[in-house]
Amino acid sequence: MMARITASVFTSHVPAIGAAMDLGKTREPYWQPLFAGYEPGRAWLRERRPDVVFLIYNDHANAFSLDLIPTFAIGTAARYEIADEGWGPRPVPAVQGHPELAAHIAQSVIQEDFDLTLVNRMSVDHGLTVPLSLMCGQPPADDFRWPFAVIPFAVNVVQYPVPSGRRCFALGQAIRRAVESFGQDLDVQVWGTGGMSHQLQGPRAGLINRAWDNAFLDRLIADPAGLAQVPHVEYVREAGSEGIELVMWLIARAAMADVAGGAAPRVAQRFYHVPASNTAVGHLILEET
Repeated sequence: MMARITASVFTSHVPAIGAAMDLGKTREPYWQPLFAGYEPGRAWLRERRPDVVFLIYNDHANAFSLDLIPTFAIGTAARYEIADEGWGPRPVPAVQGHPELAAHIAQSVIQEDFDLTLVNRMSVDHGLTVPLSLMCGQPPADDFRWPFAVIPFAVNVVQYPVPSGRRCFALGQAIRRAVESFGQDLDVQVWGTGGMSHQLQGPRAGLINRAWDNAFLDRLIADPAGLAQVPHVEYVREAGSEGIELVMWLIARAAMADVAGGAAPRVAQRFYHVPASNTAVGHLILEET
């Protein structure tokens, strides 16, 4: 008996998407095509609900500030409150953690020489809550729990130096080994969030590169090890300054069986949409076979 990874889920975490859900705007003409694109993913998740989601995201100066910037931080708490990002916390439930599995992953991965920061208390912002809302729907905050436990895994992709794609890919492989060595029968999904192409400031603010984004999705499916070799400068040049968030998708992709010599995953969902605010949105589900 052991835990097992059954799927990886990839999605953007645009804050305006959360605001559209919170304010009841999902059926407005601007937003409706985007939310319609997530309906297949929601239906898939209802049929394949995991016990735990290992959710890779980046904090946006809420749990961490420029005073303290961990490269990789794993949440080991039993509960995570919703961050106030300047206009009040999103009206969604607090996130329930899985301290036992989180502690085991930390022990295993650190013993493989990855330096993780252990976080026993933190709030979680839109980087984590928007993916949950997109995949689970918009629940009332006062009488609902998310349908699975969540282990938050924060990656610094805000303040340089940020981790390389190679490092993220190797980390994802170590996370798979850690999950598979946990002696409890758990269905675990690994979610990679952030991206796709976007830039929030400077002369190129609003940059979106459809061709590069879709080529990234192609390679993420068929050539993840090759994709992990892409240097930071290409992300910034082709996908904008915030496009570097896509290295977080490499962690989730590397946790799949085919990277360790197993069968290739099945593409259960692929969706791409422009624009959402000033951002390209990508969504992909890969299912173990």
